[in-house]
Amino acid sequence: MILVKTQAGQQVFKDRSVRLTPRQRSAFILFDGKRSVSEVLEAGMGIGREDIDQMVELGLLGQVGGMAEAANAGTVAMPVEPTRSPARQPERPAAATLQVEASATPAMGSPSAQQRYKDAYPIATQLTGSLGLRGFRLNLSVEGTSTYEELLALAPKIRAVVGDDKAVALDRALGI
Repeated sequence: MILVKTQAGQQVFKDRSVRLTPRQRSAFILFDGKRSVSEVLEAGMGIGREDIDQMVELGLLGQVGGMAEAANAGTVAMPVEPTRSPARQPERPAAATLQVEASATPAMGSPSAQQRYKDAYPIATQLTGSLGLRGFRLNLSVEGTSTYEELLALAPKIRAVVGDDKAVALDRALGI
């Protein structure tokens, strides 16, 4: 079985709203949609199957399923945030709504900055995740982004490491 980080998982990883052990955090990074659960278990992180099951139950990881997984990421995230930080939950949707409205208004017909981010983020994590240890820090930097502008700033670094040919999809998603 191949697992990938959900939107909720990426947010929890950034804001640490759900306590993960250092081993869980290290293993969480390895779930890039390419490695199987057995490969992550064999990576020598000291993580057990029960740790992975816990991250799946919390909605931090989900099965690879392309658009279906991305659509379910928001619904999977709902049980995670209210248990740890109920005061934060109303703020996030309001901020996200404002950001979508603000960025969608000026450029009718073209994707908003938030939509570009949503399209480009999985590509960037896939590219940097495929680099292994060589791209570990860059992968962490990508996973630390939360806006289109932050991801856009990392694009030249990603392109320099993976090459122009592989970065075409990322450039297209970012609109550059």
